[in-house]
Amino acid sequence: MFQATIDPVGGSLAASAAVACLPLLSFFICLVGLKLKAHISAIISLGISIAVAIFGFNMPADLTFLSATQGAAYGVFPVCFIIIAAVWFYEVTVLSGRSEDLRKLFDSIGGGDVRIQAVLIAFCFGALLESLAGFGAPIAITATMVLALGIPPLRAAMAVLIANTAPVAFGAVAIPITTAGNMAPGAEGAAATAVHVAQLVGYISPLFALVVPCLVLVILDGKKGLKDCWVPGLVIGLSFGIVQWAVSNHFAYELTDVVAALVSFGVTVVFLRFWKLRGVDECRERFGLAPRDEAAEHELTPVRTWMCLMPYAVIVALFALAKTVLAAPLALTDIKIPWPGLTTVGADGAAQSLVLNYLGVNPGTTFTFNWLSNCGSILVIGGIIVAVLYAIFDGKGQFKLGFGTAILELFKTVVKMKFTILTIACVLALAYVMNFSGQTISIGQFLAGTGPLFALLSPILGWIGTAVTGSDTSANALFSSLQAEAAKANASLAHCDPELFLASNTMGGVMGKMISPQSLAIAAVATGETESTLFKKLLPWSLCMLGVLCVIIYLYSSILGFVLPTA
Repeated sequence: MFQATIDPVGGSLAASAAVACLPLLSFFICLVGLKLKAHISAIISLGISIAVAIFGFNMPADLTFLSATQGAAYGVFPVCFIIIAAVWFYEVTVLSGRSEDLRKLFDSIGGGDVRIQAVLIAFCFGALLESLAGFGAPIAITATMVLALGIPPLRAAMAVLIANTAPVAFGAVAIPITTAGNMAPGAEGAAATAVHVAQLVGYISPLFALVVPCLVLVILDGKKGLKDCWVPGLVIGLSFGIVQWAVSNHFAYELTDVVAALVSFGVTVVFLRFWKLRGVDECRERFGLAPRDEAAEHELTPVRTWMCLMPYAVIVALFALAKTVLAAPLALTDIKIPWPGLTTVGADGAAQSLVLNYLGVNPGTTFTFNWLSNCGSILVIGGIIVAVLYAIFDGKGQFKLGFGTAILELFKTVVKMKFTILTIACVLALAYVMNFSGQTISIGQFLAGTGPLFALLSPILGWIGTAVTGSDTSANALFSSLQAEAAKANASLAHCDPELFLASNTMGGVMGKMISPQSLAIAAVATGETESTLFKKLLPWSLCMLGVLCVIIYLYSSILGFVLPTA
């Protein structure tokens, strides 16, 4: 049996934390500095994390390699499976021949301004998908949709990754916040803690939601895009942020992004009927697009409109059912597998972990094979339903999509994503090795011991956790307990609500999502860009937003604490 320690390198926490950072630093250096392929960078960094675990953190070699296999398995299923399903789902809609009708529909909504259309897709529709699915599916779907508008690939990828920040904290029916409540329950229990964390996040996330649409406009068309479209962008962000605050604080926090996305989209559509857009023709010319064809937009019959929207209506309905009334029945199909070699059977017949964290608790050596309840399975079911409906009904009476063609496209998608699968499997293997060996917690404990500066540095933990694992949920699972305990033990923060730092960890993860290897790989596959290019372009944005968040948390922990709700 192995139990992790936080200061195995010379008995020094600082030295241990520095050594623990080597796998992360190596990944970023290989990806950006040496410009290696993402899967090569991931393999090298995984090797370094294994070496650090064995020689720096004294983890037995067999347990180290087995930890890597569990992480790789999780990377393949469900993470890669979800991504493959999302990309395939969109390809089914393209094969149906309805993508051109969808573009015409958005032209009619956005007045021909592809910048506004891209914001509505990446921000509003992406938030709706994030609220129901999460785990990369929104990035894959919205990236391909924005690309279909005629937006250049690099700008399309950056736009959806930045737009995805606003809804992440409440993504997948607010699983990150529920996880924070479970990992660091307060005196009133996990459910009450989660509700309070959601309220606190509701005082932070809307501040970013307010400006993210305008940032997306800058990404899409520079200063000209912001000058022409800042008013509609502000309407989108303001309506989203107000509803996000209201629902998270006064309604069911699990539905925060669902309601915010729908209201924001509706408000914007109404607003655009009264607001005259500027620079539309010049923008289309800069993007190399044909002038707006209003006559073609009028060709859209109600049937054709429904047929191009039907796939997304199906997927929203399926996720709504799967995450609400069917959530419990679907969860019953999950298969819990104690990972071979990392667990043993005790005298009472129960599985016991051979790996413990520094508190003596199982860090998660049970693998959950959620073959039916995961987002990928729901996307596949949705894709099959859409393929069947398109094969049976076609608005123009023309058969365009055979069921066999749709299934064949699934295999083509897997082949196309082979290196992405390898990258994500290696990155998740790295994350599990770092977590199980104690590397991640050493970094966290070092930051937690910084006294009054902890309030300023707290979001960095969430940022690191999500940048490594690609999941805000995983970042909260790693650091929520640490954040709460560190805040309670820090005398300089005795006046603070310790659950503010659970919200801080959650929001820090939001800022790390755009540069996580998982997100970069998804966007790269969808747009044809490279992970290294995207990382280099997005890192300054991620760091700037993280810096702003650190200041906000520091202010809330000091002079602005009176603004926040109490537990």
